[in-house]
Amino acid sequence: MRILGLIGLGIFALLGSVLIGLMVWEPFTASSATPPPAKIYQAEILRDQFGVPHISGKTDADVAYGLARAHAEDDFITLQEVVAMTRGRYGAIAGQDGAAIDFALQLLGSRNTAKRDYGKLPADTRAVLEAYATGLNDYAEANPSELALSNLFPVNGEDIATGFVLRQPFFFGLNNTLGPLVDGTERYPEFGPKLDMSPEKPAPLAMGEDGAMSGSNAFAIAPERSGDGVTRLVSNSHQPWRGGVAWYEATIESEEGWHFSGATFPGSPYIFLGHNEHLGWTNTVNRPDMVDVYKLVVNDDGTEYRMDGKWKPLEENQFWLKVRFGPLVIPVSRTVYRSEHGPVIRNDNGYFAFRYGGMESLGQLDAYYRIGKTKNLGEWLEVMKRQEIPSTNFIYADEEGNIAYLYNASIPDRPKGYDWRGVLAGDISANIWSGLAPFEKKPKYINPSSGFLYNSNNMPFYAAGESDLSPDSVEPELGVELTMTNRAWRAHKLLSATNPIGRKELEAIKYDTGYERLDYIADLMDGIAALDVSDDDELAQAQKLLAKWDYNADGVGRGDALALLTIRKMMGTRYTNKPDPDMRELLKDAVDHLMNNFGRLDVPQSQILRLQQGDVDLPVDGGSDTLRASTLWDVQDDGRLAVRHGDSFIQFVEWEPGKPVRSESIQPYGQAITRPDSPHFADQSPLFVQHKLKPVHFTRADALANAVRRYTVKSR
Repeated sequence: MRILGLIGLGIFALLGSVLIGLMVWEPFTASSATPPPAKIYQAEILRDQFGVPHISGKTDADVAYGLARAHAEDDFITLQEVVAMTRGRYGAIAGQDGAAIDFALQLLGSRNTAKRDYGKLPADTRAVLEAYATGLNDYAEANPSELALSNLFPVNGEDIATGFVLRQPFFFGLNNTLGPLVDGTERYPEFGPKLDMSPEKPAPLAMGEDGAMSGSNAFAIAPERSGDGVTRLVSNSHQPWRGGVAWYEATIESEEGWHFSGATFPGSPYIFLGHNEHLGWTNTVNRPDMVDVYKLVVNDDGTEYRMDGKWKPLEENQFWLKVRFGPLVIPVSRTVYRSEHGPVIRNDNGYFAFRYGGMESLGQLDAYYRIGKTKNLGEWLEVMKRQEIPSTNFIYADEEGNIAYLYNASIPDRPKGYDWRGVLAGDISANIWSGLAPFEKKPKYINPSSGFLYNSNNMPFYAAGESDLSPDSVEPELGVELTMTNRAWRAHKLLSATNPIGRKELEAIKYDTGYERLDYIADLMDGIAALDVSDDDELAQAQKLLAKWDYNADGVGRGDALALLTIRKMMGTRYTNKPDPDMRELLKDAVDHLMNNFGRLDVPQSQILRLQQGDVDLPVDGGSDTLRASTLWDVQDDGRLAVRHGDSFIQFVEWEPGKPVRSESIQPYGQAITRPDSPHFADQSPLFVQHKLKPVHFTRADALANAVRRYTVKSR
């Protein structure tokens, strides 16, 4: 018995050692980057009453260093998550969801692309990236108690570049193709499952519902349509309110001529949308068909694939995902493959390669830097013609009164004669494209006669109202989407019917909460109206309530809350090309939610739809797919809906003849969204829910006059 007891103690000790090892092993296996070359950087940061930084320095690199320091002061948690993504360590922070991103890093070869081509970037672009990395390193060194993972810093310019290569493809919906490939359903447009940790299952590329619902609105009004001679640009991005693609606002200004105000994502030294003195632009997500899938012919042992009658080696790379489960980090083996087409996924149906526009390119890192320093439409177009920013529509305006819309996308130059929307034969080299479709072939508008431009994640052919640009003018091989959103129908109707479109009118359009009885909204309401609900009194009451609904999510109508819940799911299935939900089940789910949590069907929408951040709890208007967007939410224990995705960074920019540019902006929460002790944790929220904006202090003189805090940051 004593021997058995000793054996038991030995097993217990061994298990204890294993558990301790699983708690501490991950940082020791992680390789840290070589830091950028030591240089002296110095930037001045002026914070206004909302904590928004105006960052200035002698050089562009100084400014990039200061931007990293300012952003880290406000949201180092998220910045670390982005850095972890670039190092294949996000699973050690975020568990299975993070491991899916780490799998993507390996599958797409993002780090290999950065390592191979980083040195080819212009020296001044690399200088900006390295200065930004140094700013993150200095903050991490000065604040060790805030580190989420050991050995995550230092980082360098290659790490920053890797983040761009990894994240950009998901803005044009790469996950819509990869999810089905992982799941074995090939090109059917649906998402794969949650991460299955069994050895035979690769990690899916699930970027989450927030990624699937990415949207935005954008408006540009020419001076001849504005009524007061002012050129206006409105940025109305719809992004998650927290996380790696939540907007961070800043103004940057250097003595080398880099002067820009707007918003950026964590991990970027560039402002992605906003304005300089002369011009500005904003973006909306577009969804061209930029991904092609090929089924490979592979030999019996999976080591070779056939191409034009010859066998070629299939590249194979095995690696370990690091997946956090509670206090433990578990190593999980995975394998990715690669052919001359691109990355390869193996599923139960075989081996499938995929190829997408802009893959294995770092050009966007230079392009974003260059367009921010352009001074007129001609210079701006010259950068855009490079087609190095892989996707997103661009809506532009400038001080000279020009407005423009570019259906920007790195669309492959596909040869005719193939079904590019299906799965292609993988053993024919002739269907492997090698370049991009010419810039001239893509939809665009320069100073349309209507005097306005807009996009709300819809087909480009309504951007200027009724126009001469038709779908027939675009080759089908470009894969340009031919769909409209409710926001697009509303914008088209309101802009076309309004003349002039002055500031007041433009604000009313931007904050519009109406629905058009078209498309899936009509299908939804017709489907509910056609139900036989005579066997259920509550469903019958709900049916009657929706029959009288005023098609407006302003919170006034008695049916607004019920409509909110039904539209959300219908919009989601249409946006992701899934089958429509069962109408009776959809209505019953909404009824049950309202009755179980509020005891009534006509509860005011303002009691349900909320902006919540810490102690702040405010009503929000709008809904899914209204111009005033409250797109996604988390259901709270009390049944209320805490919005997490929708209207995010909003900016109005104006060029009045003979006067400097002026702009105003707002965010849902505040500048320091992950620091509850900061006064800027949610200080913009009261303005946001009231449709109000705050001033942007664009010039250094204006920033100085309105500075609440002024300080200098220097490299260590």
